[in-house]
Amino acid sequence: MLERLFGLTAHGTSVRTEVLAGITTFLTMAYIVLVNPAILGDAGLPGPAVAAATCLAAGVGCLLMGLLANYPIALAPGMGLNAYFTYTVVKQMGVPWQTALGCVFISGAVFLLLTVAGVRQLIVKAIPRPLFAAVAAGVGLFIAFIGLKDAGIVATSPATAVTLGDLHSPAALLALLTLVITAALLAWRVKGAILIGILVATAAGWIIGLAHFTPQPYSLAGMTATAFQLDVKGALGIGGGKGFTAGLLEILFVFLFVDLFDNVGTQVAVTKRAGLVDDDGQIPRLNRVLTADSIATMVGALAGTSTVVSYIESASGVAEGGRTGLTAVVTGLLFLATLFVAPWVQAIPTAATAPALILVGAMMMAPLGQVDWEDPGVAIPAFLTLITIPLTFSIANGLAFGITAFAALKLLRGKAGREDALLFALAALFIARFAYLAIA
Repeated sequence: MLERLFGLTAHGTSVRTEVLAGITTFLTMAYIVLVNPAILGDAGLPGPAVAAATCLAAGVGCLLMGLLANYPIALAPGMGLNAYFTYTVVKQMGVPWQTALGCVFISGAVFLLLTVAGVRQLIVKAIPRPLFAAVAAGVGLFIAFIGLKDAGIVATSPATAVTLGDLHSPAALLALLTLVITAALLAWRVKGAILIGILVATAAGWIIGLAHFTPQPYSLAGMTATAFQLDVKGALGIGGGKGFTAGLLEILFVFLFVDLFDNVGTQVAVTKRAGLVDDDGQIPRLNRVLTADSIATMVGALAGTSTVVSYIESASGVAEGGRTGLTAVVTGLLFLATLFVAPWVQAIPTAATAPALILVGAMMMAPLGQVDWEDPGVAIPAFLTLITIPLTFSIANGLAFGITAFAALKLLRGKAGREDALLFALAALFIARFAYLAIA
């Protein structure tokens, strides 16, 4: 049955490999079950309910991605968009969280319509192929930087922005030791190397007291407090006359814009790392991939959480050999199982998962060899994409710089053609976005 569903043999993988990959992906992104309630809690949403909604949205999203699109890409409520939901939409603009959830639902529905109409697929096809490689590597730097920061190896500095962290701290020492052990296992081609590293580090973290387990009360009533509380009518600006209409149009635009390009960047990076793109550099079954994340966002809004996106941590499962949707299905089932024991995720210390992110980031540098670094018209946009993703903490910003630079150089060199119309439209949209951010 699994062979028929996922084509394991055709993808050169096995059930054991896919299960290990799914577990690895889950462990590297399980932090969202704790972090998302903490952020949305500042918007007034009850923590236990958000934790349950997070698990449900992630579980459904992963299952959709695995069964519908057959890709090893995991989904969950996105970091960044949850902060925008809380600190800009609810706290700064004064929009009730129920109305904000309505905006999330509408953005998911609009995404689904754009997918059915083929607009999102056209946007992906308009991105120059060299930028796909730069996005993949830039995302690798991004997650490696997150891993280094989570491990305490890199720290913030008022003088130099970043600096070397306190390597004498228990967390940094554990992360460094795990990094060495996992790297050695990878070099020896040991199956499940990243998962072994995470489990060993988790056990060591408990022994030395790095893991702190203080679960909150978690009743059925508490778990469902945000379910079906979204206010779509308020989000549409009809009834109530609260003057939110213009502001909510802006909110919808941001949800749509950031979700679109973060998803595109992640999907490109993960599928390229897994060798799942076709000979023309296109992602097969892209409409199914985009449909899965659109529906997952709508489910998340109904359950009570912010926008669901594709997670770059999926690359950790790909690094373990995950090549089919079975990886995503395993991750999804683990999230659904976590629905009832969400507080136990605290058992995995950050120092245990950080080395996995660092090593996965290192392995994502390979696509850079596909960029023609001798051609400035290609090299400069690729470099801007590569460097701005980690330094601005945004895949969308990296794509914005890369696409805009690529279009500008193509125009200035007199090599623009009719086939580049959508590329220039995207560049113009990005320029308008930067202008808006400058005056907002």
